[in-house]
Amino acid sequence: MTSIPFYKRPYGGERQDIPFAKLASFENSQDLISDDAPDAAFFRGLESQGLLLNRAQIQAVRHTQGPLLTLAGAGSGKTSVLVSRTGYLIAAQRVDPASILLVTFSSKAAAEMKERIMALPGLRANETAKVTARTFHSFFLYLLRTRGYKQEILSNSRHQQFIMKRILREMGLQDSYEAETLLSLWSAYRMSLTGLDDLSVKTPAEVEQRQIFARYEAWKEDHGQMDFDDILVLSYRLLSNDPGLLASLQRRYRYVMVDEFQDTGLLPYELLKKIVAPHRNLMVVGDDDQTIYGFNGARNEFILEFDQTFPGAKVVTLDINYRSLSSIVGLGNEMIRVNERRRPKQLRSTRKSSGVPLYLRPGDPDQEAELLLTHITAQVQEHGKPYRDHAILYRTANNSRAIFEQLVMREIPFIHYENGDLFYEQWIVKPLMDHLRLSLDRRNFTAMEGMLHTLYINRDKGMAFIRQQDAPRPKKGPLSHLLTFPGLKDFQIENIRTRSKLIKGLKAMEPLQAVQEMRRQFYDKFLEADERQEMTLHKEFIQEGLDELEASAKRFSEISEFVEFVDRLIIVHKEMAAMKRDEHADAVRLMTIHKSKGLEFPSVCLIGASEGILPHTSALDAERRDDQRPLSGKEDKALDALEEERRLAYVAITRARDELIISSPGFYRGRKAEVSRFFRDVFLTDEQSKQGNSIPGKVGGSMARPSFTAKRTISIEASAKHSSLSPSARPALASAAGHRNQSSRSVSASSSLSQTASVATEIVDVWLCTSTNCKGWQRVSPPTSADIRNQENKSCPLCQSPMKRGQKEVPVHQRRPNS
Repeated sequence: MTSIPFYKRPYGGERQDIPFAKLASFENSQDLISDDAPDAAFFRGLESQGLLLNRAQIQAVRHTQGPLLTLAGAGSGKTSVLVSRTGYLIAAQRVDPASILLVTFSSKAAAEMKERIMALPGLRANETAKVTARTFHSFFLYLLRTRGYKQEILSNSRHQQFIMKRILREMGLQDSYEAETLLSLWSAYRMSLTGLDDLSVKTPAEVEQRQIFARYEAWKEDHGQMDFDDILVLSYRLLSNDPGLLASLQRRYRYVMVDEFQDTGLLPYELLKKIVAPHRNLMVVGDDDQTIYGFNGARNEFILEFDQTFPGAKVVTLDINYRSLSSIVGLGNEMIRVNERRRPKQLRSTRKSSGVPLYLRPGDPDQEAELLLTHITAQVQEHGKPYRDHAILYRTANNSRAIFEQLVMREIPFIHYENGDLFYEQWIVKPLMDHLRLSLDRRNFTAMEGMLHTLYINRDKGMAFIRQQDAPRPKKGPLSHLLTFPGLKDFQIENIRTRSKLIKGLKAMEPLQAVQEMRRQFYDKFLEADERQEMTLHKEFIQEGLDELEASAKRFSEISEFVEFVDRLIIVHKEMAAMKRDEHADAVRLMTIHKSKGLEFPSVCLIGASEGILPHTSALDAERRDDQRPLSGKEDKALDALEEERRLAYVAITRARDELIISSPGFYRGRKAEVSRFFRDVFLTDEQSKQGNSIPGKVGGSMARPSFTAKRTISIEASAKHSSLSPSARPALASAAGHRNQSSRSVSASSSLSQTASVATEIVDVWLCTSTNCKGWQRVSPPTSADIRNQENKSCPLCQSPMKRGQKEVPVHQRRPNS
């Protein structure tokens, strides 16, 4: 039997009262609009369909002239307001339906709104059919088509990545960049109205990236293609250069409504402002507390400054949450009010709580996965709840590794809503897995190809040479053919010898030791040396992925078991594609918080609610850098980053209708992790709050464990069946379970934890490139005979220029045993 220690307040929280949202009254249009009101017939029609609007919703619906900002709190019925206002304009104000433009961010939402508008009472189908309800891209694509733009739409993301990979290969940079990362970076530039001519070209990497983007744009032009970003970019250019076309749009669309306004970026917003400039009849619906797409260009200030951009704008706040229990709404209220850059609002609830959010303090992510899945299994088997009622949310893809593996091992049906590769196939992790595969079979050419770039050898040319040399005289270790590869420097030849020796030796190591040894000998230095990765991906995400790989590897005693287990997970991940298409599949939903926005579930488990995960280390690192600046030099970036992280936590908890579980692992990436400040701060006492005893820069208040009366213990039988797995996979899974249980016992969930470790730096000895146009560098390894021989002729792995000894400030690496 396994006991799950759920608590009513987070570990370390001393405030005894639990926040509940105020209950909203049930007054609605039936009470607020008399039968003799001029527009009573319209509202009576809505009521006949069960649409009973509250006071704020009625205000938004009745506003017909001038700009309107509708602040729609979580679960506050914003879609009903948009649909009802559209009907009100047509039925009560006699507005021409053809003059209404309703813009959304998804085609599914647009179709749903159009369907609901057509079903409104008192409206004829031929009238409502004239309403334009489209996504931004659909609307402006239609505009481009009417003006003779005939390019095909490059809509398949994998096709885009294929094109970018081909460009990188042609430039000899296929081992230097990830295509997906570059495409995201270029998209962010363009959505911020930054073109090729506006890009910085101060460093070689910046020049290189500009050339890549230029080639991508040239390829599209040569092949008559445009991507989704082009639709908005070309439309903006078209409306800026064609006053007549703009004027015709302005005359046609006199009433413009925008859904999910908090997700709007600069370019879409500028397009909207052009269209509504003469009449200013713009209604935007959104929630600044749910602005979580900063990486895609969404800007919180568009809502905060709306009535400055549009002077005289009316602001209506939808503050009644119809979705969640009052305890869940209350927690959200208390958490988000800490943010400084927001419009004040306090949501009320229509659902009196029969329970409260529950908190869990597992030892680490693996124990977290065990406990939560044991709870979900009990809910299904003992209480008859379907799997599909349960959603597990997490901050980043790396945080899903442990829960994904447990779901597979327990044979629990689930859908993993990730578009990218499985954790073990991501570009940061895959080269190390390929080294492990090579240690088991040195003639594994697929694995060899996956790790070749870590030797600073072109992947395509290197593999072609290996295959050519190996065909007439096969070797047990074909990698050694590279010793005769033309044009290699002495240090590269030595690298090949050293790497071949390492690969042979890995097989005798435990997986954790093997991963640590690869990182120590070459991989961390390989990743650090390339400034290209610094520009396209935050270093902390790289470190996070590698540390998570170590956490996974430590559960196995044999490399063969670890690799076998990973291969099984890769197969399951590929099988997920079919299940994703079935919205009604009875399966647990597993997704990032970003993916969950706009959705709701009866039960939500938020995992990784610890410092360094949520808020993410990247935000904490920005905060640390700001703390080190003089007051006059402080920037707003740290505050922006931390407040967006808090909004992420807010979005996560407001997805829950009936049950909310918040789990805060005590250890993460081998280090102690404090409970997330976002939850712990809600339960600070007044005295702690006055003393500023939150987490940043100081240890919080007393870390006393919550009283026993706060504890809710659930005892259930834990099971992990492997019957449907292949016989070859079972030993690996059994080994994982054994190591996992041992790890769980060694880490007490009730350990007293210190504050989370911030990202520290140290000065280390390095090799520095002497070229003024290159920033390449490498750590200095413990001296070997080869190092001594090559000190005078060491070449930069990036540009081949001579290198010299020096020093550099770098993040402190986690201390590892046996390193």
